Amino acid sequence: MAKCELCGKGPNFGHNVSHANNRTKKTWKPNVQRVKSITGGTVRHIKVCTACIKSGKVTKVVS
Repeated sequence: MAKCELCGKGPNFGHNVSHANNRTKKTWKPNVQRVKSITGGTVRHIKVCTACIKSGKVTKVVS
């Protein structure tokens, strides 16, 4: 599964619960994007969640 390389956010697990209280397994996956960023003075692609992109934890490369 995809994980954010900055915050470590990964998939969450739980149940879908119907009106009749039937439970089936459910997975919530984070919105992970492949972004070109500057890390340690070098440009590389990293997988980052959109929450980290919005908060400014990632310095994106302007091309």
